Amino acid sequence: MQSFALSTIFILISLSSLSIVVSSSKPLNPCNDDFLHIQAYKQMQNQTNTTQCKKLSSLQAQFAWNYHKTSHNQTQLNILIGTKLITTTGWLAWGINPDLPRMVGTRAIIAVKVPSQITPSVNTYNITKDIQLGCKLQPSGIDFMVQNMTVVDDKNVGFFSVFATLVLPQRYNVSSLNHVWQVGYCVDGLEPKMHEASLGNLDSKEILDLETGDCQNIGQHRRHMRKVHGILNIIGWGTLLPIGVIVARYFKQFPIKLDPCWYYFHYSCQVVGYILGTAGWGLGLFLGHESKYYTFHSHRVLGICIFGFTTLQVTQILAFQFKPTQEDEYRKHWNVYHHFLGYALLVMIPVNIYKGIKLLKPDNITWKWTYNGILVLLGVVVLAFEILTWAVFLYKKCCKKTVEESSPRRVEIEEDSKGQTNEGSSPRKTEVEE
Repeated sequence: MQSFALSTIFILISLSSLSIVVSSSKPLNPCNDDFLHIQAYKQMQNQTNTTQCKKLSSLQAQFAWNYHKTSHNQTQLNILIGTKLITTTGWLAWGINPDLPRMVGTRAIIAVKVPSQITPSVNTYNITKDIQLGCKLQPSGIDFMVQNMTVVDDKNVGFFSVFATLVLPQRYNVSSLNHVWQVGYCVDGLEPKMHEASLGNLDSKEILDLETGDCQNIGQHRRHMRKVHGILNIIGWGTLLPIGVIVARYFKQFPIKLDPCWYYFHYSCQVVGYILGTAGWGLGLFLGHESKYYTFHSHRVLGICIFGFTTLQVTQILAFQFKPTQEDEYRKHWNVYHHFLGYALLVMIPVNIYKGIKLLKPDNITWKWTYNGILVLLGVVVLAFEILTWAVFLYKKCCKKTVEESSPRRVEIEEDSKGQTNEGSSPRKTEVEE
């Protein structure tokens, strides 16, 4: 059974790895018509017919660009980025990183809009590690020239967009350009404040080939790993462990006794569910380590508690020598402890799965309805067995009462033919039926 679980884990991870390799270089996902009708995009097209446009992988952002080499062997890059920022206050950022596809070290262009200003402001910024630790984000110069910075808040099409011309030195490789983007809704004066710590914000980075438009989507890799993490935990902890509890409750003694088959099935569900769930938990820890600036605290703590409780439960099942026998005076205490952990897990597991699903918004509808279906199915099974349990219990109780009322009562009557017993003789016992 354990080899089956390990094989399942290997297949799931292999499929995930294959999908990551297939999706590591993705072609252009064309922009929608609303973005293509922005005046700045039309101007870019008029300048050159090599303008390319694509939808970015998160935050509903869309990106257009064209470039050419200058006489000084530098790259002149025209960019246009836009998103549906329909709030009255917020900011949009785009930048490039010469080292890695991440926010720290990015040379960024950030446009800020506030209700008190008719025209949004736009400046260049250096994103340092201190910014992510809470220091103020102030405008600053960057190591390349930026010209023609323009902000367009087009309420007709709903796009808040930024246009700029960049003159990049040779250290920036146009065939593998690390670019990042962000959207935030909190502003202090004209200072952009921290954006949401959602998975969409975490995934807003990629390596782009400006010539072909192909990209290596870093966030896409994480999304595949999250899918494997979710599938393993929903199947292992969210499905197999509850099935094991159902088997133990309804097939051990009452209403259906399947001894010893119930135990083997209970054991198999718990062990396989534990292996799959633990694999998913370990993958979750890896994902958490990869995003050290974004910590989903309650989801992480509940996951650690669930792993600890399931480990204790499965250890009790595997360690037969430590399990008290039925005659042992400590057996009742062991049962209370075992049942408490089991029912605590039945509460904690769905809560944490729903917390994980919530993190996937806005792409969490399928996950939510799938797990809703699993819980409804398990609930219907439990309800059916509960009805059966009470029906059998009441039926047996009714039958027992009927048998007791219809059975003959034996009455002992001492009878002496002469009114007294003979010496040394026993009284005569007669059975009468009332």
